[in-house]
Amino acid sequence: MSGEVFGRANDERTPLLRPRQEDRGNDDASNPFNYNATSSAEMAINSTDEDDRVLSQSMDEDNILGLLRRRRSYESQEGGVVSSSSLPGDLPHRPTNEPKTVRTGNLNLLSSKFESLDYDICENSLLIDEERTKGYQFIAKKDLLRWVIMIFIGIFTALIACCIDIAIEEGSGVKFNFLKKQVDQCVEDGCLSIPFLYWILCNLVPVLIGSLLVVYVEPVAAGSGIPQVKCYLNGVKVPRIVRVKTLIVKAIGVTCSVLGGLAVGKEGPMIHSGAVVAAGLSQGKSTTLRKDFKLFTYFREDHEKRDFVSGGAAAGVAAAFGAPVGGVLFSLEEGASFWNQSLTWRIFFCSLISTFTLNVVLSTYHGRPGELTYSGLLNFGKFDNTSYDFIEIPLFILMGILGGLLGALFNHLNFKLTVFRIRNITKRYVKVLEAVLVSAVTATVGMGMILYTNDCKPLGDDPTKYPVQMYCGDGQYSAIGAIWFQTPEGSHKLTSILMFFAFYFFLSCWTYGLSVSSGLFIPSLLTGAAWGRVVGMGMEYMFPDKSWVNPGKYALIGAAAQLGGVVRMTISLTVILIEATGNLTLGLPLMITLLMAKWVGDYFNEGIYDTHIRLMGVPILEWEPPPLSRNIHATEVMSTPVISFSSVENVGRIIDILTNERYNGFPVVDTPMYNDGRTFGKIRGLILRSQLIVMLQHKLYNETAESWSHKGYTLKLFRDAYPRYPTIQQVHVSDEERHFTVDLRPIMNPSPYSVMHSSTLPRIFKLFRGLGLRHVIVVNDNNEVVGIVTRKDLARYRMEKHMGNMRLSELTILD
Repeated sequence: MSGEVFGRANDERTPLLRPRQEDRGNDDASNPFNYNATSSAEMAINSTDEDDRVLSQSMDEDNILGLLRRRRSYESQEGGVVSSSSLPGDLPHRPTNEPKTVRTGNLNLLSSKFESLDYDICENSLLIDEERTKGYQFIAKKDLLRWVIMIFIGIFTALIACCIDIAIEEGSGVKFNFLKKQVDQCVEDGCLSIPFLYWILCNLVPVLIGSLLVVYVEPVAAGSGIPQVKCYLNGVKVPRIVRVKTLIVKAIGVTCSVLGGLAVGKEGPMIHSGAVVAAGLSQGKSTTLRKDFKLFTYFREDHEKRDFVSGGAAAGVAAAFGAPVGGVLFSLEEGASFWNQSLTWRIFFCSLISTFTLNVVLSTYHGRPGELTYSGLLNFGKFDNTSYDFIEIPLFILMGILGGLLGALFNHLNFKLTVFRIRNITKRYVKVLEAVLVSAVTATVGMGMILYTNDCKPLGDDPTKYPVQMYCGDGQYSAIGAIWFQTPEGSHKLTSILMFFAFYFFLSCWTYGLSVSSGLFIPSLLTGAAWGRVVGMGMEYMFPDKSWVNPGKYALIGAAAQLGGVVRMTISLTVILIEATGNLTLGLPLMITLLMAKWVGDYFNEGIYDTHIRLMGVPILEWEPPPLSRNIHATEVMSTPVISFSSVENVGRIIDILTNERYNGFPVVDTPMYNDGRTFGKIRGLILRSQLIVMLQHKLYNETAESWSHKGYTLKLFRDAYPRYPTIQQVHVSDEERHFTVDLRPIMNPSPYSVMHSSTLPRIFKLFRGLGLRHVIVVNDNNEVVGIVTRKDLARYRMEKHMGNMRLSELTILD
């Protein structure tokens, strides 16, 4: 039943059920659930209809909390259906006799298939013993190795960028030389249908190869990979995002996409490629290749891996644009959940190494060894002496507004198209056919513009690698043909530029989201540069004698406005463009333009990356908690009842719980003398599913301590199993061993982060977001566990902003 998902399934959280309204008790001081909001508010509860995103009504504080409590109570697990028969009668637009289905492609859904990464350091007895034994020399060695790994990340990321760039340049040279000869020959013979078919074939074959690799080998390699990397740095484990197979498919796929003439770029996927390189090198092993080199074993933890991935993403930006500082700011602005001074230095160093390596290799490839004239894959041209006048600042503001409007339109159209793909294009062969269709349409549009646009220029006026004569006179070439065969500098007719902008805008919108590896930077920069050039031509017409009028400058501002309106980046994109152009003078106009583009675009919708993240249902946490949410307390956010373990636990009970439940974190408690269903014992620590499985796998039972205690009980057991821990089904336990016990105290985290049941949502959110946590335990006044908070519990609360309106929505979690 493609396109439809029912109900909500459990996620990585410990609880299975949520407290019902009738279980809350009276206004008793000892009742941990006795907390009400302190002020009235307008709470928006999102609808499950396709486009009906919000169901809001003004209520007093008791109705608000009552509705929230009841809403969580009817998120039933039975049959995976949200039963509407139990919904309160005061909710409008709700059927009373039919189960309510929730369609995919909805911005107000969270998927339970995404788990959190463990960025919190587990300070258990084994870690303390290791640090005490190895001493300060071990700490210094680890710090030195971090710098060494960053060097290799920068080098390998740059080498991959060079391979992609050289492959595209060589392939494009063969393709366009062949097409040029065919076009020039058939103009005289009157057989232009033949080069047109050749063009379609030259586009179709590489796109077919790239799409087949993405669809049938590694689907996560589709697109630029920037949304997935952003999620990873935010603390979400996106399956298969940093595997070697993903890197191979991404590199081959983006090469095929560019060679196939799609409206894509190779710069965006470089960020993803750098992240994969960083994740692989820092671990000293490859689970895909099933090879463990026994290197860097002390970095086999999520928080260490996260820091290296941040460096890899920055190295990718540096290689793509020749912007090492922009790479550092990109990692900071777009995703990193943790930052400090030492990490900043290492990432900047990694970006510089990447830029230098790419410069050396490409300069040598182009026959200029030692000159270092190729700092990045993208060349914006020369802006050494370009300046601006104060009277241009209002024009820059207007261009920023236009870029925001066009970016919002682009994102809206792409959102609708992506929703259509999610719901209707589900079969794999159909995804391949769509990519092939787009490549054929792109060739058709290009050929049509060359045929029916009369824009001839003399040869030699502008640098043109593959001049196509078409119907131009001797000594002339088709300028519009040069645009499609490359992107030359120089002047073009107004109609040619406007036509190119219109077609390329919609082609790039259609292309982004296809099942191919592709980037969004180049298409956005090209469309923005096109309408920016039109603005420059208008300024030349109005101010023909002014020295500060430079069409190339307005093309750059338009490119920045268009890209900023689509991706909503500000500081990092400003620095990237400054470094790429080598002109610090244009910093203020670029910043003004990007700010206006972001503000105007945010008025209508979110950035393209955030939109696709929400369509995937990823429980990403924003930088700040939802405003006006201090009336929501921990008892409203947490999940309960909690499945917990004792400090010394029976093996059989552990096996049963791990087999029947999918939760990844379990509080370790002192078993209470009586169980009232509200509290679950005094907290002693927190243990993870992966830790329990490794203990069972190595049979670390109390009854058989003589057989394993002499071998050493260290963190190496857990690091060797990282990151793909075995499942509980892969662990064999005999019937006799089920009656054994295990001591959880050496393994568990004895000091997990916890909050009082009276804590507010913003306080929990900041603790969770700032420290990169996976679980926060909720305790009462007696330090007894009453619930647990995970990422999805917090991500469910989201502030919606649209056209000046704000509302707090509670999202639905689906399996």
